[in-house]
This record gives sequence, structure tokens and C-alpha cells, in this order.
Amino acid sequence: MRLILLWLLNALALLAVAYLLPSIQVASFGSAMVAALVLGLVNTVLRPLLLLLTLPVTLLTLGLFLFVLNGLMFWLAGSLLEGFVVGGFWPGVFGAILYSIFSSLLSSLLPTGKRTS
Repeated sequence: MRLILLWLLNALALLAVAYLLPSIQVASFGSAMVAALVLGLVNTVLRPLLLLLTLPVTLLTLGLFLFVLNGLMFWLAGSLLEGFVVGGFWPGVFGAILYSIFSSLLSSLLPTGKRTS
């Protein structure tokens, strides 16, 4: 149940990013849900491999290259889907930053599910 709620909250975060940044467009809530799913899959499957391959550059830039990597993955998800459009590289970077902020804020509202005795 928590996973479905996180998915819905990530779709809402994506709609908020599209509302704030005019170069990022989401056609509908259904498109936002599909885009949130694709972003989750890209971050789960592709991100660890890319982190490993770009580790020297990431260390050299003291971790700032991770912003570039997140922006590229956000842009990739926008190019794979039809109802989700990212207008370029820099909108992808700023969109990825805003998306991660909104997503973490919204997911912090959910209870953790751990019970204290």
C-alpha cells in the first residue's frame, strides 16, 4: 500500500514541477503517473551503473556531477514518454532538483509503518 501511495505522491511532485517550470510539460495525471514510474525504474536500474561508471568524474567534481547525472536521467525519461516533455538539459537538471525536493517532502508525510511499543 505504501508503494502505491509513494507512486501517487511522486506523480503529484512531477505535476508540481511541471507547474513551476514552463519548459517541463505533463499532459495529464495519467501521464504523470507513467512518468513517475519510468523515473523510478530509471533511477533503480540505470543510476547505479552510471554512478559506478562516472565515479572518477564525480570524485573530481566533489559530487557536483551527480546533478548532471540526475538531469540527464530526467531528460531521458522525458524523451522516452509522449505525455512528459523536458525542454532540454538545463530544464532537466532544475526539474530533477525540484522533483527530488518535492518528492522527499511529500514522502516524509507518510507514516513509516514502524510501530513503537
